[in-house]
Amino acid sequence: MLVINLINQTMDPLSKWKRPIKKTLKTAYQYLKMPQKAIINIILVTEEEIHTLNRTYRGIDRATDVLSFENTDSLDELGDVFISLPHVKAQAQALNHSELREIAFLALHGFLHCLGYDHEEPKDEQVMIALQQAILSLTPYQR
Repeated sequence: MLVINLINQTMDPLSKWKRPIKKTLKTAYQYLKMPQKAIINIILVTEEEIHTLNRTYRGIDRATDVLSFENTDSLDELGDVFISLPHVKAQAQALNHSELREIAFLALHGFLHCLGYDHEEPKDEQVMIALQQAILSLTPYQR
């Protein structure tokens, strides 16, 4: 069973974002055949908040779209995924797809990071991209 805790730290209504996040992550959980109970925290934040987090934890003094913090101290709690809603909107427009597709992708991307997937090396990036494409293709948020 996957428990998805959604925390909204923005002025945007959570109702718009809830379904694509939950549907995509539950699809990922099933696709990956995860046997154990898992908890993931998805936190929607402002541009300023993600900028602060990126500077504090990664030493990069700019905003970003998504940050993941894997929880290695718990068997059940996978970690925290922070998503910048302003980035969701801007990237959706720039990439010419829906905001719902963009938030589904970013939530999935962060979820996979919390499971230990990475894209630092080309081989690892190929694995992660293939997983993201396969999982998104099973959701209404593939475009």
